[in-house]
Amino acid sequence: MKSAQPIIEVKQLHKRYHGTSEEALKGISLSIERGENFGMLGPNAAGKTTLISIICGLLKFSNGEVIVNGIDVRKTPRQICPIIGLIPQEIALYPNLTLKENLLFFGRMHGLNGKELRSKVDYFIDIVKLEPHQSKLASRCSGGIRRRANLIAGLIHEPQIIFLDEPTLGTDVQSQHLIGEFIKELNKQGATIIYTTHYIKEAEQMCNRVIIIDNGNIVASGVPNQLIREQNCSDLGQVFLKITGKELRD
Repeated sequence: MKSAQPIIEVKQLHKRYHGTSEEALKGISLSIERGENFGMLGPNAAGKTTLISIICGLLKFSNGEVIVNGIDVRKTPRQICPIIGLIPQEIALYPNLTLKENLLFFGRMHGLNGKELRSKVDYFIDIVKLEPHQSKLASRCSGGIRRRANLIAGLIHEPQIIFLDEPTLGTDVQSQHLIGEFIKELNKQGATIIYTTHYIKEAEQMCNRVIIIDNGNIVASGVPNQLIREQNCSDLGQVFLKITGKELRD
């Protein structure tokens, strides 16, 4: 049963980077319910990364309000750190540490230690099938293996809210399936998922609700099947192109 109060509330959010004339975010408002699997879609440079960085307290904003689990991000951004996990598109692992050493390191960064830390690392290594590779240097592992370890590094502390930025980028079909099933299970266990991807089919299959961001604005919002019907399209990918256009983006 979902809480009456959204776990994330964004109200009239504006962001202009120093030295630029145009705003990166132009008054975005949205709410995300506790336990949602929520998709943020958009072309390159649409504002997705800026929006996520602000919600996570990593980037200051010009105007507006951002509340995460009742915490005002502008006033006390550090208070949200224990409850969020950010899995970036870029692999954040240290190449000269083994996969297990990396996970132990990130666990310690989140305040875990001793038996609890070792138990969590072993548990997640098993879940994402990294046992045969845990003693390998990250630099010696394939992209798909590093992607799975990168995922665990961002959620070793079992956060309430998980931000996933292209979590299956560069992985094979088997890894995509494993990661997708793992994310679904986290969501079933109560985690709120905020999911960004250029694989629109993934979002259609995974997300309860999506927004499409373009040029700093939310240009569409709703349940995937609802958006498909409203736009008279066959799938969410067609909806995306119909709304954002086919012009290439930098």
